[in-house]
Amino acid sequence: QVQLVESGGGSVQAGGSLILSCAASGSIFLINTMGWYRQAPGKQRELVAGITNGGYTNYADSVSGRFIISRDNAKNTANLQMNSLKPEDTAVYYCNAGTRNRPYWGKGTLVTVSS
Repeated sequence: QVQLVESGGGSVQAGGSLILSCAASGSIFLINTMGWYRQAPGKQRELVAGITNGGYTNYADSVSGRFIISRDNAKNTANLQMNSLKPEDTAVYYCNAGTRNRPYWGKGTLVTVSS
C-alpha cells in the first residue's frame, strides 16, 4: 500500500557528496518512520539513518557527522545528504518506511565511491 522510489545515486570520488531522495506514494498516512539502509558487497543490510514522526534522528556510527537525514511530510519525501564520502560507503541504498503492520522498501539506488 506504500510505494517508495529512490533517486540520486551515482558514482563519485572519495571526498565528494551526493543527495539521495525517497518519494513515498500510496497510503502515505500509514507511515510512522522513514530511513535509509544500505547493503554493501558481502555484507548484510544495515541502518544508515532514520527519522521518526517526532523528528528524532539516529545514524550509524560510520556515517555520523557526515550524513544528514531530513523529512518533508508535506512532500512525502525523505532525503539523505551524504558528505565526505568514503570508498566504504559504496553500497546499494534503500529507502524504508515503517508502519504499524510492516516496513516498506524501495528497490534501491547504487552509490559507488572511488578512491
